[in-house]
Amino acid sequence: MLKSRLRPLLFASLMFLPAMNVAQQATSPEPEPVPVTEVGVESAQADPRIAEALRQISPQRIQATIEKLVTFKNRSTLSSNDQEMLSQGLGVTAAAKWIQQEFESYSQACGGCLQVKTDSFIQPVATRIPTPTPLTNVYAVLQGSDPENAKRIYLVTGHYDSRNSDTLNFKDPAPGANDDGSGTAVSLECARVLSKYKFPATLIFVTVGGEEQGLDGAKHFAQMAREQGWNIEGVLNNDIVGGNTTPGDTQQRKDTVRVFSEGVPAAAKPEDITRLRNLGGEDDSSSRELARYVRSTAKEYLPAGFQPMLIFRRDRFSRGGDHTAFNEEGFAGVRFTEFREDFNHQHQNVRVENGIEYGDLPKFVDYNYVANVARLNAATLASLASAPAPPVSVRIDTRVNNNTTLTWEPSTGRLVTQYQILWRDTDQPYWQHAMNTPAAGSSITLPMSKDNVIFAVRAIDASGHLSLPVVPRPSGRIDIPGRTPATPPPGM
Repeated sequence: MLKSRLRPLLFASLMFLPAMNVAQQATSPEPEPVPVTEVGVESAQADPRIAEALRQISPQRIQATIEKLVTFKNRSTLSSNDQEMLSQGLGVTAAAKWIQQEFESYSQACGGCLQVKTDSFIQPVATRIPTPTPLTNVYAVLQGSDPENAKRIYLVTGHYDSRNSDTLNFKDPAPGANDDGSGTAVSLECARVLSKYKFPATLIFVTVGGEEQGLDGAKHFAQMAREQGWNIEGVLNNDIVGGNTTPGDTQQRKDTVRVFSEGVPAAAKPEDITRLRNLGGEDDSSSRELARYVRSTAKEYLPAGFQPMLIFRRDRFSRGGDHTAFNEEGFAGVRFTEFREDFNHQHQNVRVENGIEYGDLPKFVDYNYVANVARLNAATLASLASAPAPPVSVRIDTRVNNNTTLTWEPSTGRLVTQYQILWRDTDQPYWQHAMNTPAAGSSITLPMSKDNVIFAVRAIDASGHLSLPVVPRPSGRIDIPGRTPATPPPGM
């Protein structure tokens, strides 16, 4: 009898609790909005050191690198098992040793500033790996000059392996001048030039193997970085950046390089998917913010005659690249690729057939174009490594009102002198508005509806270097009120 009497009371009390919460929320004091004082969105101050570094990028050095890589005949990952090629100084193993020697020569020139390393392992049997195969990633670390900021890492990479028409053919020529001698040359040239300078954060210059077998080298490197707790804040992957020069091709654009970036992160968790589904933000992944940073950097340091085109896709249709391996481990990463690819000069046996010349040969590479891609990579790396760390735990207050309150935790490393609030209309791809706020603060309330715009927060140092923007996460519920949150399918 007592239980039957308590049930209505318990039900009534449960019904009353949400009403109390809503009432309390409605009557709780809200911060007063501050006046909006806009500054220019593209307000970064050009760093003379970065401009000086870009002038040292050499098309001639890039050409020498690509032509040297071609001399190894076939850089298929599978050639590492061929004793004949090894004895002749040919194949992927010989190429890796040469790349290592190049990094070491750059380090010698800067007094040992680079830590030259290899990440070697045995790749097990897979679809494109018929037998267990040795694979080596070669990389050089330019340690950050500031102990706290040195924990932050920015990375540039290209794959040095190549292939011809048959993925399993490691005997016949596979020059790989554009795919991906060009990306390897970008990573090496960035190392050669930027190693002459000091930056608060750490830069890593990487060349990976096994891309043509399924991103194997990049996967191993990214997994190693994740397991060892590396704080990689951005990955620049360069793959097919040779500016193909096929005679008669009138549709190639030598003023443009494509930059691909994922929207919904490959490493998104079920709650991330729920948040994106209900509140939006699918165009504001960390990789997409990195792509926007590349674009703004280009406007600051590169001539108007060469600019990136942001492609809001992870990669091309039915294609893949090494940045995806880093995305899958939760790292922000983008891919640089020439505007228009010529597939007669990718993954083809060298031959002439019906008057068409096939093969990925150096004659089809525009070295001035590659140099511009290298300048864009170097400018982005140097800008990021010079800037303060991004703000931490950026949140947006989701209470129902027509103001917007943003909160954050201070950037680590003590370089920040102020923060900058960014916003744009929800149908616009790039940041439109900006407002500065003192470094001493950790919150701001603006007289703008959070429902109408997208916000972000970034940090600025005394010299005007800008960090990557951080788009806030909601501080309140992410499901739809009154509806049971969707159960993610198995495996999500």
